[in-house]
Amino acid sequence: MIFDGVECFAHTLHCKGTVLKGQRTDPLVPPAPEYAHSIRLDGDIILGGLFPVHARGERGAPCGELKKEKGIHRLEAMLFAIDLINKDPDLLPNVTLGARILDTCSRDTYALEQSLTFVQALIERDSTDVRCTSGEQPIFAKPDKIIGVIGAAASSVSIMVANILRLFKIPQISYASTAPELSDNTRYDFFSRVVPPDSYQAQAMLDIVTAMGWNYVSTLASEGNYGESGVEAFVQISRESGGVCIAQSLKIPREPRLGEFDKIILRLLETPHARAIVMFANEDDIRRVLDAAKRNNQTGHFLWVGSDSWGSKISPVVQQESVAEGAITILPKRASIEAFDRYFKSRSLSNNRRNVWFAEFWEENFGCKLGMHGKRPGSPKKCTGLEKVGRDSTYEQEGKVQFVMDAVYAMAHALHRMHRDLCSGYPGLCPRMSNIDGKELLGYIRNVSFNGSAKTLVVFNENGDAPGRYDIYQYQITNGSAEYRIIGHWTDQLHLNMNAMQWASRDSSMPASVCSLPCQTGERKKVVKGVPCCWHCERCEGYHYQASEFTCQLCPYEQRPDQNRTSCQPIPIIKLEWHSPWAVVPVFIAILGILATTFVVVTFVRYNDTPIVRASGREMSYVLLTGIFLCYVTTFPMIAEPGVAVCSFRRIFLGLGMCFSYAALLTKTNRIHRIFEQGKQSVAAPRFISPASQLVITFSLISVQLMGVFVWFVADPPHTVVDYGEQRTQDPENARGVLKCDISDLSLICSLGYSILLMVTCTVYAIKTRGVPETFNEAKPIGFTMYTTCIIWLAFIPIFFGTAQSAERMYIQTTTLTVSLSLSASVSLGMLYMPKVYIIILHPEQNVPKRKRSFKAIVTAATMTNKLSQLASERPNGEVKTELCESVDNSSEYRHLLYQAQFVNVNVGRGSMT
Repeated sequence: MIFDGVECFAHTLHCKGTVLKGQRTDPLVPPAPEYAHSIRLDGDIILGGLFPVHARGERGAPCGELKKEKGIHRLEAMLFAIDLINKDPDLLPNVTLGARILDTCSRDTYALEQSLTFVQALIERDSTDVRCTSGEQPIFAKPDKIIGVIGAAASSVSIMVANILRLFKIPQISYASTAPELSDNTRYDFFSRVVPPDSYQAQAMLDIVTAMGWNYVSTLASEGNYGESGVEAFVQISRESGGVCIAQSLKIPREPRLGEFDKIILRLLETPHARAIVMFANEDDIRRVLDAAKRNNQTGHFLWVGSDSWGSKISPVVQQESVAEGAITILPKRASIEAFDRYFKSRSLSNNRRNVWFAEFWEENFGCKLGMHGKRPGSPKKCTGLEKVGRDSTYEQEGKVQFVMDAVYAMAHALHRMHRDLCSGYPGLCPRMSNIDGKELLGYIRNVSFNGSAKTLVVFNENGDAPGRYDIYQYQITNGSAEYRIIGHWTDQLHLNMNAMQWASRDSSMPASVCSLPCQTGERKKVVKGVPCCWHCERCEGYHYQASEFTCQLCPYEQRPDQNRTSCQPIPIIKLEWHSPWAVVPVFIAILGILATTFVVVTFVRYNDTPIVRASGREMSYVLLTGIFLCYVTTFPMIAEPGVAVCSFRRIFLGLGMCFSYAALLTKTNRIHRIFEQGKQSVAAPRFISPASQLVITFSLISVQLMGVFVWFVADPPHTVVDYGEQRTQDPENARGVLKCDISDLSLICSLGYSILLMVTCTVYAIKTRGVPETFNEAKPIGFTMYTTCIIWLAFIPIFFGTAQSAERMYIQTTTLTVSLSLSASVSLGMLYMPKVYIIILHPEQNVPKRKRSFKAIVTAATMTNKLSQLASERPNGEVKTELCESVDNSSEYRHLLYQAQFVNVNVGRGSMT
């Protein structure tokens, strides 16, 4: 193959005595520099450098306009760091660092082509078929061997370059690439970086969003490794934490069409509650997004959260101040290097010829034109060369300058340790370092530890990542002046000063970015399926309380929800109070009854030997009065606060008073019935009609009741319970627990059942003895007493059991029972004893003894009365009258007995008659 003067591998091929094709021959024009497309510094060890000196070109052009800060500032930072290292007697002594710096033009494919320069020395060439036009052997210039590369800036460029460099085992240290993908040590094992990866940044941004209480956000990413990887990391971490939901994830195309950013704003407005927008986008896209939001009148609506690509840059927010106000941005912790400021401000066209792009920077920075071949042909102003950076133009150190210098120093420290280990005591490069092994150098790089240019520790983890250290900014407008203000920092965890924050609304309250507002206390979240940050609030109803954020639970049976329904509290316990109307009425009746009963007893005791008291049967009268008294007294234990003693008294007295009363009345009616039944057959007196016999019968009947109560005590000792079901209303606020004795309705009926049985039996005897002579031994008053008592208790049963489901059950049943007992006692007292007391007190003249008659005469008179009644029913009216008249005429003695039978008041036991 004949070589026809075409440049190959960046001018590494030359022919003796032959002018290569395309080479200038004008002696007035100096020959073109050998490395006009790059910067080359000679040295013992050559470092590669990749910087975005120019922006991405448009319409097919590889490169665009010059980037003053990101390109020239960073490039000069590497040159400045190399100068400092070469002057440092303690770092790489007697070893000079050189450099080969290339322009990536912010495009990954172009950077890949440029980076081939770094691997030329490692590629073997076959030159047997290469000939010069003169036929002579060509001379190949030996390419520089690059032992390590500083860069690149963009993550997409670093990824592309890293794939090539790892094949040739060339270590790479980036000063700005933060894509999480580069942390994969299996794919990018020769890649390291002095900036933290976006996984840390994503965690920091998630912590910010969480601290703000924003759980519903959208994400916006520039297409490419940086934006997509950053958003992916944010989404993954937010999904793992579970506290933040992503409303939308939008992507900005590499080559956006006209109106694309307006469409993005309209799409973000489809979820208006997701006001917070997490952005991983380049500064140009950020500026155009803010501009679109301003055009769509959305100033103040969106809450921007920007990554380090926004940081504290001015360019994205120029003329967008109002719409950017309140934006929270993040930036790796950095410091301004004053030594670099002095260095850069001292650069001029005369002392900075090594930077082949500095002339272009000079024109761009000062807005002038350098000669006929200047890059700014339209500029009317001509450069003098005497301009000064910082004096005749604005200057602010680019944010990544610190990291560029740290990357160069990291490489230098690694080489220094390698030199110390391999060339101990040897000045300059020893033979062992003449051919540096990239893998061995990588090990030294990963183990460096030193204080960087900003006095912060520079170290790498096993994946080559630097630790996460970020400053958090907020873009604020104060008195018309806009600035980025530091509001916190993040180092493994968030430290945020909420008081330093300021919002466009000038409202001190935190703006919201939530799908659903927080539920009120006592409400649970019913999460929308698939969107855990969106929910409906449901009130915990009834006896349920808010057990957790998402659940309501039923309170224990004896408790109810508190006012906020966040916990349970004991249900108030009530009992029948003495001052309650339900207690006042029965107590009043009972007191009157007790006073009346006491008055009767006192009267009977005082007039114990008078005829009326004696004729009433004193022994049985006192037993009956005792029962009446106990019926009244029962009211008090029934109303008193339940306790073991009170419950015991309730069991004893509940049926005992009625048992005393109706056992005595039953004994009396039974005796009357037996007397008159016996009189029909003979005039002999029945057995067991004496007072002693009557008392024995009565107390025998009472003992059955007492025996039942004793068995009840043994089987189920008295105790109190709190009944929470009796007044367990639908509204827990009205729920009450009722303190009561453990006496069920069945036990109550059993306790009263025996007394009711005595009452019914007594009523039957009262009916049977209704035909005896009027007032004979109180037969008819007892009958009326029993009829009235039956009516009272027949009314009691439906009232008592009919209110079992009522909320006022305790009050109604207690009052009904006590009033029924008092009314029963009052009927007996009124009908049986009040007439006697009336005569004893007010008509003592009637309380005198009459002549006595024999028991036989009394019984005969009663028997004749019965017979006459039978004849009257069997004969016609006239016949009866005639027969009766005849009978009366024939027997004067019979007439006398009949008269006695109609007006007799007999004490049969004592044999007296009045």
